[in-house]
Amino acid sequence: MFKRYLGVLLLFGVVFFNSATAQETSLDKGKKYILGGLEVTGVKSYNEQTVVTFTGLQIGQEITVPGEEISKVITKLWNLNLFSDISFFITRVEGEKVFLELQIEELPTLSDVKITGLKKKKTDDIVKEAELKKGKKVTESFIANTKNYLLNKYKKQGYLNTKVLINTVPDTSEANAVKMIVNIDTDEKVKVKNIEFLGNEKLKDNQLKKAMKNTKEKQFGRFWKKSKFIPEDYDTDLSTLIDAYKEKGYRDARVLEDSVVYNDDHTIDIKISVEEGDRYYFGDIDFVGNAAYTDNDLSRVLGIKKGDVYNGVLLRERIADETKPDGNDITNYYQNTGYLFSRINPVEVSAQNDTIDFEIRIIEGKPAYFNNVTVTGNERTNDHVIYRNLRTRPGQLYRKENVFRTIRELGALGYFDAEQLSPNIINPDPDAGTVDIQYGVVEAGSSQIELQGGYGGGGFIGTLGLRFNNFSIKNLFNKDAYKPVPMGDGQTLALRLQASKFYQTYSFSFIEPWLGGKKPVQFSTSLSRTLQFRPTADYRDADKDQRFVITGINVGMAKRLEWPDDTFQLSHALSYQHYDIQNYAVGGLFPFSNGTSQQLAYTVALSRDNTFTNPIFPMGGSKFVISAKFSPPYSLFNGVDYANLENDPDYKLKDANGNFIDAEGNPVASVDDAAADEAKIGQEKLKWLEFYKVKFQGDWYKQLVGQLVLRTNAEFGFLGAYNQERGVVPFERFFVGGDGLGNYALDGRENVQLRGYPNNSLSNRDGSTIFNKFSMELRYPITLKQTASIYTLGFLEAGNAFDSFDEYSPFDIKRSAGLGVRIFMPAFGLLGIDFAYGFDPIYGGNTANGWETHFIIGQQF
Repeated sequence: MFKRYLGVLLLFGVVFFNSATAQETSLDKGKKYILGGLEVTGVKSYNEQTVVTFTGLQIGQEITVPGEEISKVITKLWNLNLFSDISFFITRVEGEKVFLELQIEELPTLSDVKITGLKKKKTDDIVKEAELKKGKKVTESFIANTKNYLLNKYKKQGYLNTKVLINTVPDTSEANAVKMIVNIDTDEKVKVKNIEFLGNEKLKDNQLKKAMKNTKEKQFGRFWKKSKFIPEDYDTDLSTLIDAYKEKGYRDARVLEDSVVYNDDHTIDIKISVEEGDRYYFGDIDFVGNAAYTDNDLSRVLGIKKGDVYNGVLLRERIADETKPDGNDITNYYQNTGYLFSRINPVEVSAQNDTIDFEIRIIEGKPAYFNNVTVTGNERTNDHVIYRNLRTRPGQLYRKENVFRTIRELGALGYFDAEQLSPNIINPDPDAGTVDIQYGVVEAGSSQIELQGGYGGGGFIGTLGLRFNNFSIKNLFNKDAYKPVPMGDGQTLALRLQASKFYQTYSFSFIEPWLGGKKPVQFSTSLSRTLQFRPTADYRDADKDQRFVITGINVGMAKRLEWPDDTFQLSHALSYQHYDIQNYAVGGLFPFSNGTSQQLAYTVALSRDNTFTNPIFPMGGSKFVISAKFSPPYSLFNGVDYANLENDPDYKLKDANGNFIDAEGNPVASVDDAAADEAKIGQEKLKWLEFYKVKFQGDWYKQLVGQLVLRTNAEFGFLGAYNQERGVVPFERFFVGGDGLGNYALDGRENVQLRGYPNNSLSNRDGSTIFNKFSMELRYPITLKQTASIYTLGFLEAGNAFDSFDEYSPFDIKRSAGLGVRIFMPAFGLLGIDFAYGFDPIYGGNTANGWETHFIIGQQF
């Protein structure tokens, strides 16, 4: 640093000394000279011409010595952060020419970092977080900042006695390079042993300890909140301590003093002395300056009456609840009707005895209208996909609820990192009554791949699935759009193949969420084909002549409703399935081994979803869907008497004496021949499947404390028949128990999760026609980053399945409890594992089912 200032001072001198010869050189102060030459000395990793280029000086350039040009060059070079010393010298003057020497000292470059005292995984994280990258210029401030970062990092984790020592040593293998050695000694975590309160009479010790959310005493068995001491959290807890008093009416409560005493066993004792003061009550509350709303309107929102115990925390929240951006407070009340520039301040106007009178002073300002609405950060997703989901448009009145509704809907798309969505209010102009808003998005992986292999069913089963959630079908034939597939139009395309020696299934589905591009009308279609082959006697191969083939197609439409509100959606779907059986006995599914059956069904569903922004980990809101699926009532108009089908000449099985006969009334040789005719009856009953099916599912999310979320769930399903003589179809049934994953099946069954029991163990072999289920989950996130979202959960679950409505008893349920973890990665979907204990016996047992382990793959959130 001395050389730097010396160089600057020399420029303002009258007499300069040649740095090489020490000969006296005369210089006219302030005279303009022609730069005759510029020599650079001290370079190590740069060449001389590069540094000259950095200066911007050119030979032949007219400069003033001393003058502004040289000062600007010095400033410019320092701003490069490449040098530790910069000095200019005049080597000689020849008439009108001046020759300069630029002497520099380069900052060393970081070539390697070695961190000691920590495990390898943690050192990798530190190198990344502290940006200890190879090639970084090593300065004293860089070393100091690194040290401070590490000390603060571990103090925040409770390691108050952390020591960090950083040394640099020259790296002889590289020019002007150093190696950095970082030694970190975290010592043990410092925990809180005792918290003692002095002076408290109105609130007990346990009430005050509870108010301190982050600073807790050591207590055996408490794993959800550690007792580590973090100074920043402790300071915050001192404020929440006073808030606990204010909530009880003690407005004047304050902390007189506090002390933290370090013990020899790596613990601390905390002593806090408080002064409680008297208890106060609300007096008159007057509103001043309000024109848009009446006093009664604002009093209703405030929810505080004269005579209520003074609660400073509640008053602050009812004016503006900073913990809830969409809270029910007066500020939001104004901002949801355009008054962005409004200001609301509660002011104490008198405090007599134990009563406090308030004025709520309001400056409403002009209503604000959106001027410019923009989105930044989308690289793959096309603008129109985002803009059609915005609830804020240019010219519209500003409503805060519409801003947050937009954030929720953008998060629900699944194309962006829901945790990083941000609305930025810019260019607010209170005089003009306008405001701009910019939505910042960070795109997340929206496509998923399913690649599995395993052994089961007598052979290897492989699965390949591809799901593109932000597809662009219009660019399907545009080769330039493949990156690696056409993306950006918000469509969903899914392909799935699962095959083994005995089983094959192919499916294709496509969803367009905005059919026509103008309204949120969703169009969906899917095709599927399933083939099941009978294995040979030795199970080494498949007999292709014995097969069961299902072909299906589904077309659906869904429309967002405006009433009761626009979170409701009404959907319709028409589906057709064709079942072709050739020399294949399907057990309880079909009473025949050759023939065909068909299903035509219409499904209508009403749903509502107002869950909060992140669809993977909702912090609040609810969603439900109620649906009805039914086929045409063929038995009402096809003229078949199913009650007396056995007496029909075409299907008659026995004569008056009970002997088996064929369709012509002739005796048959064996029961097998009679069974053939019986199969004809079964085929007639199942020629067109006839049924109706009603289902309900509801989920509610409630944020309890911090990011701890309670999810409650209720589900119900019923499968019925129009004609009891025809009976309930053997398809579309419910199989309750286990992980709820959709195992390969030929009968359209629905697998209902009920953890703590084996798969399908709570329904009979052929499935049940009615079920109900209830569950509660406590969820807590470990990380909600873009690359992976991980959360833990604990649950209570109960439910059961029944064979008919006569048997149905909603509280005759099988109970379970357990713990689990979920990992969501954009490329692979949801993965998880649950450990659950079933408290009740399954069918045929008489003891509790006990522990079960369930693996979750691709299940809904």
